Amino acid sequence: MKIHKLLIFIFTVTFFVGCGDDSRNPNDVFSISIQDVKKSFKTSDVLQVIIMNKKNKTIESITYSIEAENVVTGNENVEKSIPLSGQKMGKRTINALIKANGKEYAISKDFIITAIQTPKLYGYTILETYPHDIDAYTQGLEFENDTLYESTGLRKQSTLRKTNYLTGEVLQSEKLADQYFGEGLTIMNGKIYQLTWQANTGFIYNLNTLETTGTFVYGASKEGWGLCNNGTTIYKSDGTEKIWALNPNTLAEEGHIEIYTNTSKIPKVNELEWVDGKIYANIYQKDAVAIVDPDTGAVEGVIDLKGLKERVSQHSKLDVLNGIAYNGEANILYVTGKNWDKMFKIEIVEK
Repeated sequence: MKIHKLLIFIFTVTFFVGCGDDSRNPNDVFSISIQDVKKSFKTSDVLQVIIMNKKNKTIESITYSIEAENVVTGNENVEKSIPLSGQKMGKRTINALIKANGKEYAISKDFIITAIQTPKLYGYTILETYPHDIDAYTQGLEFENDTLYESTGLRKQSTLRKTNYLTGEVLQSEKLADQYFGEGLTIMNGKIYQLTWQANTGFIYNLNTLETTGTFVYGASKEGWGLCNNGTTIYKSDGTEKIWALNPNTLAEEGHIEIYTNTSKIPKVNELEWVDGKIYANIYQKDAVAIVDPDTGAVEGVIDLKGLKERVSQHSKLDVLNGIAYNGEANILYVTGKNWDKMFKIEIVEK
């Protein structure tokens, strides 16, 4: 009797495993094959894809999409061509929704897109040198009507300040609460927006008084590093290769770009500045600024700023280049660093 029950149990398990709903494991049934696969693709490339039908299902239709946008639909499992023009840089995902034997199977495959062109290389010429507070752990710089606003970091030392950039005089300073580590800032519509590092909190200030008028929280971006804006959208870096687009009214994240050259991603994107339709992104711990297409994330140029740090007073707290500001002058930037006693007005020149 016991043997009889055991045989019934084994038969039942075998039956349901063999005839179970394999749509719960779509990758065991189908997979996406990219023909001539390579480490990365360009937006000038065309993906050639086909479905690998592992269980010989009867396929009724296939819809391919990249992210949420449908690109190709067909009734037959034949090789399809998917142009990559208009896609953003970075890790992208091709999805396939397959209808077979009356069921739907959703599968995906990741691939990388890098920039088409090699970035142009730029150097600099120093035009002017100004005093800068040696105790300022600079995190963000931005001009508004020839007044330079600066955000500084470190816990128990973080500030938002208004300065006279010609003399280095701090005209007004507001200290953050001790638990906050100040990061980047940007100015838009009479408001200053300032990030903090790991507290998931940003602050909003009145431009004229520096009075705190509100706060905001981050979304998927996790940390706060740099900010800039183009007048309608605020851009935020989080210390990775990503730059997030924020709604200026709600500060909600509405998407992101990933920063890539023609060969690889640019990690640790830090302080940001909007310059003539491009995002200038300071690369943390590098004497370099990437010139980024805000729509795609492609790095169009790299500014080599080596040598500036050696021109400031050398001391035990001296830290990296960090702080880029633009004041409407063509090819001109104002740059400084953490605990630098100088700020430089430089002209950007192509190498």
